[in-house]
Amino acid sequence: MQHDQDLGEVVFDRVFNAPRELVFRCMTTTEDLAQFWGPEGVHTPLENITVDLRVGGVFETIMVNDATGEEYPSRGVCIELDAPNRFAMRESGNAEGMVTAIDFIDQGDGTTRCVTLQSNVPAMYATPEARAGMESAFRQFDKYLAALV
Repeated sequence: MQHDQDLGEVVFDRVFNAPRELVFRCMTTTEDLAQFWGPEGVHTPLENITVDLRVGGVFETIMVNDATGEEYPSRGVCIELDAPNRFAMRESGNAEGMVTAIDFIDQGDGTTRCVTLQSNVPAMYATPEARAGMESAFRQFDKYLAALV
């Protein structure tokens, strides 16, 4: 489910059927990210992922379009880390400096609620197509987690 709060912000609020520590690990570990990162129709090879999980560390991915081979690079810098509760990064390489912050909330029943707030969102990332891509990526993540629990 997504909501617009203000111009330039996008929120995704999802519950994953896995414990918080596992969800956090999967979203911040290169070997796990390579299994699901990106929407349907793209993949992100392990060698295209760099995660230096510390404040000031890099979070970099290069997704590859399955049909065309086109690459989609993304580079961020970790600006906040409170494992396994919160992770935030600021994207570099764009003037807007989009920030993505994810809160990992233990629901107490073996599930984890992830609230993802994106701020300073460039218009191209706030389109219905971009939102559908993000939802598709969450579905990929659901499938991956289901195989682990």
